[in-house]
Formats: sequence, C-alpha cells, structure tokens
Amino acid sequence: MVKAFGVALAGALLLSGGLAGNAEAAEAFPAAGRIVATYDVAVAGFSLGELQLDARFEGPSYKMKGDGKFSLFLIKTYKSGGTAASTGRLRSQGPEPQSFTVNYETDDKGEERRISFKGGDVKDFDIIPPKKAGKKRVPVTAQQLRDVLDPLSAAFLHMQSGGSVCDDTMPVFDGRLRYDIVFLPKRVDDLPSEAPRGLSGPVQVCAVKFVPVSGHKPDNPAIKYLSKTDRIEARLVRLPETSLYVPLWIGVPTIIGSAAVTLTGIKFD
Repeated sequence: MVKAFGVALAGALLLSGGLAGNAEAAEAFPAAGRIVATYDVAVAGFSLGELQLDARFEGPSYKMKGDGKFSLFLIKTYKSGGTAASTGRLRSQGPEPQSFTVNYETDDKGEERRISFKGGDVKDFDIIPPKKAGKKRVPVTAQQLRDVLDPLSAAFLHMQSGGSVCDDTMPVFDGRLRYDIVFLPKRVDDLPSEAPRGLSGPVQVCAVKFVPVSGHKPDNPAIKYLSKTDRIEARLVRLPETSLYVPLWIGVPTIIGSAAVTLTGIKFD
C-alpha cells in the first residue's frame, strides 16, 4: 500500500503543474523576475506537508527549484522528501528545458535522476543508484524522447497564446517514465475568497488525463488506476500582467483517498 501511495502521490505532484504547452512570446514575461509559490499536499483531508516552487527568470532563460517534505501515518510514520531543479529557456512554442535533476529520500531508500536536453530532445539521462530496466517495463524508445518536457518545466510554465488554456497535451519524461498529460476544458469558476492575495480570476477548470507511454510496468496498480480515472481536475489561474497560468488546485483520486495540491501562498519579486 505504501509503495502504491508513493507512486500515486508522485503522480499528483507531477500533475500539480502539468501545464506547459503552447506559449506566447517570452516578452509576456518580465525581463527579470522571481516567483515563489507554496503548495499544501493532502490525502483524504490530511495534510502531508508542503511543496515550494522557486522560479527565476532573466530574459528568455529560466531556473526553477522545487522542495518538498512529506510524512504519512499508517500504523507508523513514513517520511519522504526531495528536491528538483530545472533550467531552460522560453520559446514562442513553449519552454525548452536544458537540464533537470531530482533527488528524493524515503525512510528506506534514496534516488537521484539527471536529464540533459539539446534542442528540446533528451540528450542523456542517469539514475543513481543505477537500476536494470526490467523485462516487465515498457521500453522507452529514442523517438519518444524527442520534443519532451521535464516534470518541473511541465509543472509551472504555461503561457496562453489563444484558445483555451485547458486544451493541451504535454509529453513528459522524468528519467524513468515517459507519459502524456492531456488537458480538456471543463468550466470557468470565480476566484475563491481563500485564494492567496495578489491573484485575480477567473479560474480555468480543466479535466486531466494521465496517459502512460513507456518506462512503466503495465500491471502496476497505481499506474493502472491513474490512467483509467476520469476524476483528475486542475484549476488554473493567470498571474497578473503576464500570460502565465499556474495551478491553484489539483485533485487526484488515489487508492487511499483523494489527493489535493492547493496553492497557499505566492510572492512576486
């Protein structure tokens, strides 16, 4: 159960942005600036901890870092935490990552993943400690690693260029799994009164579909559950004076209860 929970939560965190797609020109963003966003992560109504995203921009270039610490009590307490970092540049058609690293630790193991990109394609990637791919995993092909996003760029960089911000499909590679995140328009809501200060509505509500492509085990219970559900929802809000949308709330059903990722604070420098 705990292993399945971890996979589902990882999916929730990846979906907690999953918003990179067609982008307006980089000029829609300040020549230099910083955004710090804090998210609460909860399952079945119980807060597990916080995820903080720090994004810095200088012209078309960006650097992002995400930090999270979580704990879950199931007879005993299970703890996990991690740090992710991404660099790249904004293009007219969307972000182009240059590098991605992620480190995470649980009570009994740790792992580091590194990805380098060139021209939007994966150039190289490593997992430390190394692991055999395994015969049960769907092989990742070179063609599937072309024109893809890392999870952090996919989690925070989306600039609307016409049409609905909820009409998009994002190819993502996290160093092991290659999957698509599909967004479809659902409705438009008013900004809730409890939203962080400095934001304004309306809120674009998207139906979200997780589509595994390769690198996964087809019989993995959490992967099967996430790929079949039609109850994943993302609520997006535009940042003032930009074309950038960020996730205000993400809801993801899991095998132990609904997971929610909620924006609790945001600062602009």
